Amino acid sequence: PHPSTPTLDPNPRPRPSTPTRDPDLDLDLDPDGRRQWPVRNRWVVALAGTVLMACLGAVYSFSLFAQPLQAAHGWSATTTTAAFSLAILFLGVGALLGGRWQDRVGPRKVALAGALLWGAGNLLAGLGTARLGAAWLQATYGVVGGLGLGLGYVTPVTAVTRWFPDRRGLGGGMVVMGFGLGAFLYNLALARLPAFAALARAAGQVLADRAAGLPAALPAAHQATLSATFTGSGLLFAAVGAGCAALLSDPPAAAPGAPAAAGRTLRQAARTPQLWALFGMLFLNVTAGILFVSGAVPILRELTGAGAATAVAVYGAIALANGLGRFAWGAVSDRAGRRATWVLLYAVQIAVFLVVGRLHALPAVAALFAVVLLCYGGGFGVMPSFVADWFGTRHLGQVYGLVLLAWGLAGVAGPLFAARVKDLTGSYAGALPVIAGVLAVALVLPLAVRPPPPA
Repeated sequence: PHPSTPTLDPNPRPRPSTPTRDPDLDLDLDPDGRRQWPVRNRWVVALAGTVLMACLGAVYSFSLFAQPLQAAHGWSATTTTAAFSLAILFLGVGALLGGRWQDRVGPRKVALAGALLWGAGNLLAGLGTARLGAAWLQATYGVVGGLGLGLGYVTPVTAVTRWFPDRRGLGGGMVVMGFGLGAFLYNLALARLPAFAALARAAGQVLADRAAGLPAALPAAHQATLSATFTGSGLLFAAVGAGCAALLSDPPAAAPGAPAAAGRTLRQAARTPQLWALFGMLFLNVTAGILFVSGAVPILRELTGAGAATAVAVYGAIALANGLGRFAWGAVSDRAGRRATWVLLYAVQIAVFLVVGRLHALPAVAALFAVVLLCYGGGFGVMPSFVADWFGTRHLGQVYGLVLLAWGLAGVAGPLFAARVKDLTGSYAGALPVIAGVLAVALVLPLAVRPPPPA
C-alpha cells in the first residue's frame, strides 16, 4: 500500500474494560486515561457537612453567655467556664466513640445522633439551669451537648476527606470551616436580637456594680431571655443538623477515597510515635487558641476598655477568621506540605501572644485576635488531611477520633487556666506570655516528626 494509506494492526490490543489507577492521586482512570469521579456529586456531601458543622460551631459563642450567666447566678469565671470546658472535653470523647461507630455503620446515623444530642444539651440547659444551677448546665450543655458535638464533628470531616482524595486539605478545610463560621453566624444573629443585646448590657452593669461593692441583681426578664436563648437554639440546632445528617454518606466502595482504601487500624496507628506527635500538636494549638475563644469578650473588654455591646460585636466580626483559617490553611497545606504549614501556624501565634497583652487600642487588639483565630482554625483545617496522608482513610474515623481527643483535653486545660489566672490576679494578661512559651516548645514537634514507615 501507499505509505499514506492506513494499515490495520493484525494483532489489535483490546481497550481495557475496567479502569486502571492513578498511583499519585489514587483515582480511577477511564480507558482514555482521564480521572473518574463517583457518580454522586461530592459537593452535596461537602455542603451538608459544612452546614451541620455550622450548627455545632455555635459552641464557640459561649463567651457571649459568660457574663450573663455570672450576673444571673453569681458564679465565678471558673464555674461559668467549666460548662464550656466540659463540652469540649466530651467533644473529644464523642469523636473517639463516633469515629469507631462511623467506620462500622457509615456517617449518617452517627451525625444524626450528634445533631440531636447537641440540640438536646442546649434545650435542657435552657429549661433547667435557672432552677438547678451550675451542675445542671455542666451536665446538659457540657456532657450531653459535648458528646453530640463529638459525634457530629467527626462524621462530616471523615466523610468529606474520603470524597476528596485529590485535595484533602481543601476538602477537609472546607467542611471544618463550617464549624468556625457557625460561631460567626450565631454571634451575628444574637447581636441583632434586641432582647439579647439588652441582656448583655444589663449583665455588664451588674458585674461592674458588684465589683464596686454595690448590691446588684439581674432582672427576671433578662434571666428569662437567657433561658429562652438556650432553649430556642437547641431546637434550631437539632432540626437543621438532622436534615444535613440525612445527606451524608461515604463514597461508593469502588470510588476513589472509599473506606476500603488502605490504612492502619486504630491499634496499629496508636503504636506509632507519629500519631502521638500529631496528638500533641493539636493539643498545644488548641490550648493556646481556645484561651481566646472561651473568654474573648471579657479579654477584649479588659485590654481595651470597650463596652459589653461593642466587645460582643467585635468578637462576632472576627469570629469569621476561625472559619476562614480552616479553609485557607487546609488549602495551603496541599501545596506547602502539612509539616511546613504547622511550623507557620505556631510561629505566627508566638509573636501574637508576646505582643497582644501590651496593646490597648481596640482595632489593634481585634486584628491580633483575628490572627490567632485564623491559626487556631487552621490547625483543624490541616489535621484531617495530615492524619489521612500518614495513616490512610480506611479507619480514618477511628484514628482521627483519637487525635480529636486532644481537642477535648485542651478544652479543659486552656479555658480553666485562663479563668484561674483571672480569678487569682483579676486579669487575663498574665496567661498570655505563658501560652507563648508553650507554643515555642510545640514548634519542635512539626520540625522533628517524620512520616511513619509503610504499614
